Amino acid sequence: MRWLLVWIIVLASTAGNVLQSLGMRHHGEIRDFRPGALGRAAAALVRSRYIVASVVAMAISFFAFMALVSIAEISFAVPVTASTYILETILAKYLLKEQVEAKRWAGVVLVAAGVGLLTV
Repeated sequence: MRWLLVWIIVLASTAGNVLQSLGMRHHGEIRDFRPGALGRAAAALVRSRYIVASVVAMAISFFAFMALVSIAEISFAVPVTASTYILETILAKYLLKEQVEAKRWAGVVLVAAGVGLLTV
Protein backbone atom coordinates (compact mmCIF):
# COMPACT_ATOMS: atom_id res chain seq x y z
CA MET A 1 0.00 0.00 0.00
CA ARG A 2 2.78 2.45 0.82
CA TRP A 3 4.39 2.05 -2.61
CA LEU A 4 1.05 2.70 -4.28
CA LEU A 5 0.77 5.92 -2.28
CA VAL A 6 4.33 6.85 -3.23
CA TRP A 7 3.49 6.46 -6.93
CA ILE A 8 0.30 8.49 -6.54
CA ILE A 9 2.27 11.26 -4.81
CA VAL A 10 5.07 11.25 -7.38
CA LEU A 11 2.76 11.25 -10.40
CA ALA A 12 0.27 13.77 -9.00
CA SER A 13 2.95 16.14 -7.71
CA THR A 14 4.88 15.97 -10.98
CA ALA A 15 1.71 16.58 -13.00
CA GLY A 16 0.81 19.48 -10.72
CA ASN A 17 4.18 21.17 -11.12
CA VAL A 18 4.29 20.72 -14.89
CA LEU A 19 0.71 21.98 -15.26
CA GLN A 20 1.49 24.96 -13.06
CA SER A 21 4.47 25.80 -15.24
CA LEU A 22 2.34 25.54 -18.39
CA GLY A 23 -0.35 27.73 -16.83
CA MET A 24 2.09 30.43 -15.84
CA ARG A 25 3.72 30.36 -19.28
CA HIS A 26 0.31 30.97 -20.83
CA HIS A 27 -0.53 33.71 -18.33
CA GLY A 28 2.84 35.43 -18.41
CA GLU A 29 4.96 36.96 -15.71
CA ILE A 30 3.23 38.78 -12.87
CA ARG A 31 4.93 42.17 -12.60
CA ASP A 32 2.35 44.35 -10.87
CA PHE A 33 1.91 43.53 -7.19
CA ARG A 34 -0.65 46.16 -6.28
CA PRO A 35 -3.81 44.67 -4.72
CA GLY A 36 -6.05 45.35 -7.74
CA ALA A 37 -3.55 43.90 -10.18
CA LEU A 38 -3.03 40.83 -8.00
CA GLY A 39 -6.81 40.35 -7.88
CA ARG A 40 -7.02 40.49 -11.68
CA ALA A 41 -4.13 38.04 -11.99
CA ALA A 42 -5.77 35.67 -9.50
CA ALA A 43 -9.07 35.87 -11.40
CA ALA A 44 -7.30 35.06 -14.65
CA LEU A 45 -5.40 32.15 -13.08
CA VAL A 46 -8.57 30.66 -11.59
CA ARG A 47 -9.96 30.49 -15.14
CA SER A 48 -6.84 28.75 -16.48
CA ARG A 49 -7.46 25.05 -17.09
CA TYR A 50 -3.77 24.34 -16.46
CA ILE A 51 -3.79 26.07 -13.08
CA VAL A 52 -7.06 24.43 -12.01
CA ALA A 53 -5.74 21.01 -13.04
CA SER A 54 -2.52 21.79 -11.18
CA VAL A 55 -4.40 22.55 -7.98
CA VAL A 56 -6.39 19.31 -8.30
CA ALA A 57 -3.21 17.29 -8.87
CA MET A 58 -1.47 18.94 -5.91
CA ALA A 59 -4.50 18.23 -3.70
CA ILE A 60 -4.35 14.56 -4.67
CA SER A 61 -0.64 14.54 -3.87
CA PHE A 62 -1.24 16.24 -0.52
CA PHE A 63 -3.89 13.80 0.64
CA ALA A 64 -1.90 10.80 -0.59
CA PHE A 65 1.09 12.12 1.38
CA MET A 66 -1.07 12.44 4.50
CA ALA A 67 -2.15 8.82 4.02
CA LEU A 68 1.47 7.74 3.49
CA VAL A 69 2.78 9.36 6.66
CA SER A 70 -0.04 7.73 8.59
CA ILE A 71 1.27 4.27 7.64
CA ALA A 72 4.99 4.87 7.04
CA GLU A 73 7.78 6.66 8.82
CA ILE A 74 8.49 10.24 7.78
CA SER A 75 12.14 9.27 7.31
CA PHE A 76 10.93 7.02 4.50
CA ALA A 77 8.09 9.14 3.09
CA VAL A 78 9.92 12.40 2.48
CA PRO A 79 13.08 11.04 0.81
CA VAL A 80 11.25 8.53 -1.40
CA THR A 81 8.85 11.15 -2.71
CA ALA A 82 11.90 13.16 -3.81
CA SER A 83 11.75 11.01 -6.93
CA THR A 84 9.43 13.73 -8.24
CA TYR A 85 12.62 15.70 -8.96
CA ILE A 86 13.75 12.99 -11.36
CA LEU A 87 10.50 12.87 -13.31
CA GLU A 88 10.07 16.66 -13.27
CA THR A 89 13.55 17.22 -14.71
CA ILE A 90 12.91 14.73 -17.51
CA LEU A 91 9.57 16.38 -18.33
CA ALA A 92 11.12 19.84 -18.15
CA LYS A 93 13.67 18.79 -20.74
CA TYR A 94 11.41 16.97 -23.17
CA LEU A 95 7.90 18.35 -22.62
CA LEU A 96 8.61 21.94 -21.60
CA LYS A 97 11.71 22.17 -23.82
CA GLU A 98 13.89 23.60 -21.04
CA GLN A 99 17.68 23.58 -21.13
CA VAL A 100 18.90 21.20 -18.44
CA GLU A 101 22.60 21.53 -17.73
CA ALA A 102 24.93 18.71 -16.76
CA LYS A 103 25.02 19.97 -13.16
CA ARG A 104 21.26 19.43 -12.85
CA TRP A 105 21.48 15.97 -14.40
CA ALA A 106 24.15 15.14 -11.83
CA GLY A 107 21.72 16.22 -9.11
CA VAL A 108 19.04 13.99 -10.62
CA VAL A 109 21.44 11.04 -10.56
CA LEU A 110 22.22 11.71 -6.89
CA VAL A 111 18.52 11.91 -6.00
CA ALA A 112 17.90 8.66 -7.89
CA ALA A 113 20.73 7.00 -5.97
CA GLY A 114 19.29 8.22 -2.68
CA VAL A 115 15.80 6.97 -3.53
CA GLY A 116 17.35 3.67 -4.64
CA LEU A 117 18.98 3.28 -1.25
CA LEU A 118 15.56 3.48 0.38
CA THR A 119 14.19 0.63 -1.69
CA VAL A 120 16.66 -1.96 -0.41
